[in-house]
Amino acid sequence: MLARVWSASLLGIDALRIGVEVDVAGGLPAITIVGLPDTAVQESRERVKSAIKNSGFMLPMRRITINLAPADVRKEGPSFDLPISVAILAASEQIDRQLLTDFMLVGELSLAGELRPTAGILPMAVAAHQMGMRGLIVPKENAQEGALVQGLQVYGLANLQEVCNFLAHPDRFSAAVSRMPEGDELSANHYPDLRDVKGQHHARRALEVAAAGGHNLIFVGAPGSGKTLLARRLPSILPAMSFAEALEVTRIYSVAGLCKGKGLITERPFRSPHHSASGTALVGGGSYPRPGEVSLASNGVLFLDEIAEFKRDTLEVLRQPLEDGVVSISRTRQSLTFPAQFMLVASSNPCPCGYYGDPVQPCTCSPRQRQQYWAKLSGPFMDRIDLQVAVSRLKPEEVTRSPLGEDSATVRQRVQAARNIQQERFQGEPKVNCNAQMQAVHLRQWCTLDEPSRQLLESAVARLGLSARGTDRILKVARTIADLAHAPHIEAMHIAEAIQYRTLDRFT
Repeated sequence: MLARVWSASLLGIDALRIGVEVDVAGGLPAITIVGLPDTAVQESRERVKSAIKNSGFMLPMRRITINLAPADVRKEGPSFDLPISVAILAASEQIDRQLLTDFMLVGELSLAGELRPTAGILPMAVAAHQMGMRGLIVPKENAQEGALVQGLQVYGLANLQEVCNFLAHPDRFSAAVSRMPEGDELSANHYPDLRDVKGQHHARRALEVAAAGGHNLIFVGAPGSGKTLLARRLPSILPAMSFAEALEVTRIYSVAGLCKGKGLITERPFRSPHHSASGTALVGGGSYPRPGEVSLASNGVLFLDEIAEFKRDTLEVLRQPLEDGVVSISRTRQSLTFPAQFMLVASSNPCPCGYYGDPVQPCTCSPRQRQQYWAKLSGPFMDRIDLQVAVSRLKPEEVTRSPLGEDSATVRQRVQAARNIQQERFQGEPKVNCNAQMQAVHLRQWCTLDEPSRQLLESAVARLGLSARGTDRILKVARTIADLAHAPHIEAMHIAEAIQYRTLDRFT
């Protein structure tokens, strides 16, 4: 007998519907899997055998051939255990096959027949809905994630026996319901509050400008000056994610196996990889491409602490995603694109010992050591960082007597007001949501300068030796500063403030 059920395989952050065909024929008992299965799929033979027996069914003592179609797409992971088991039971006429073509089945099986959580349920649910499937059967822990797709019946079940009972009597089961978060829930976050930062008014202002325009930022200063403290509070002042952004983040985390049974992810991501991370870990890839840190930070913040400790070639792979907002990974059989629309926030000491320019602790590094230390950060890479801010150590009286600063909620209100201006400005532009994403055509339209502003900018470009890209970054930051001031046009004072955020020349 022949039976077919539907499942899915991941392609980047999308999913492709896979047909699982099982033929039970005469011959010596054996199970053969064809259709480019990886090792995990091949090993499903042993899990399926035990799961079927321990669930109260009989494994046919005949030749079983399993085909995963289309045959030219690599199938990976243990998520085919459930559809293979159900197809074997249907082909051997142990269960009713009437509903098999209406539902997509996904899930890993234990030897006892229990369903275990599976990565990538959300994109699989999207694929099932797009293909016109009636519903999706998943492990119970994945039900809330799959139910985010409206118009699709998602059933979270506990074991193989329960799946078979559902196929026989679907009216006895209720589909999972995922509650959509309200506006306040989307804006809530549990990140540290900015009010914990004492002093550092210049750095706090830079943090606010970066959040308001989506700009990349680097803090440079001596150890203990508060660089990491400031950077870790950036997510607390970012505007709330839209539902579309939250859904995209959830899809990425679903593919990476980081949803852990939760529904919609409503907090902006904050990723902080160690400086020993490889280029593949940062941008993604591998034999079977998976999202890297830049994709996991999409719509949020990627924090590189002590960025000068990263390898130069590792940092250079960030240039393309910083510019394009996506990561393109090409392999022999396929090319995949992962989202990477993140804010880069970095911190660094000014030299190997950490005290160059410090008024208290003398620097012990030679000029050559300082030059080698900063050589890891190439000019093209630094051009892509809009705000370059020196952070000085606090004075003793500032440490003990400084009052607490503004809390994150107050600063976030100003940031949200500036973002609202930008959303209205870029309405109808699908790939531009904030000032940092402006292209040349937008700069010509929205960053026009009067004569005093133009003269000030030209003088700074000549003095600092800025590239054309660096000049554009100053214009983008000035536009954001003007938005924070609710000014319709860029003025000289906005250009002046944007210029002062290019301070790394003193260290290089």
